[in-house]
Amino acid sequence: MPKMKTKSSAKKRFSFTGSGKLKRKHAYKSHILTKKSTKRKRNLTYFTIVDKADASNIKKMLAK
Repeated sequence: MPKMKTKSSAKKRFSFTGSGKLKRKHAYKSHILTKKSTKRKRNLTYFTIVDKADASNIKKMLAK
């Protein structure tokens, strides 16, 4: 049986931390930024950990 292919969209959006958790960027940082406060925009800049409920599906997409 051939190897599972990695989903290209998932490959671009998610990465693993050193401890094996999944890392993602926040949404709502791409446009219509004028009405968002500076604090909100700054906090959307940083990465966060993927929720446990979604992690297994994303790992399947990444073939890990």
